[in-house]
Amino acid sequence: MDIPVVAWPFLIPIIAIIGAFTVGIVSTISRARVRELEIRERIAMIERGLVPSPEADPNGFERRMYRMDRLQHRHAGSRFRAGGIMVMSVGFGLMTLLWFVGAPREGVGVGGFLVIIGLGLLVNSLFNAPQPASASSQRQDTTSGPPPALPPSQS
Repeated sequence: MDIPVVAWPFLIPIIAIIGAFTVGIVSTISRARVRELEIRERIAMIERGLVPSPEADPNGFERRMYRMDRLQHRHAGSRFRAGGIMVMSVGFGLMTLLWFVGAPREGVGVGGFLVIIGLGLLVNSLFNAPQPASASSQRQDTTSGPPPALPPSQS
């Protein structure tokens, strides 16, 4: 089969795109397989009565703990703050537009309404700010739970 010379410039990007998708699919499948084997290994340890330690994969354990922490402690304050600033900007812009068009009273009314909504979102962001942990709760966290692991002995 002889491919015409005119088709070559079109085949190179097509092959590159197909190759990129293939690499992505293969890497996703291989990562899923490795994760499945890790889960099976943990299940086998639990069935034998062993407790799988987080030290087996400390980096993976830290990543998972970080993800869980972020899921549990999402800070909506920054979203409200950004939304409030954006709505206030639209309100001031609409106020300015209607002022220059020749309807300053309507501009202050409609634009001011949006500015007040934006201010409400901004105040809401202050209420959703993360609260620092108290000293007593930090003390409880350090005293509860298993003791820290000892470093491996150097023989």
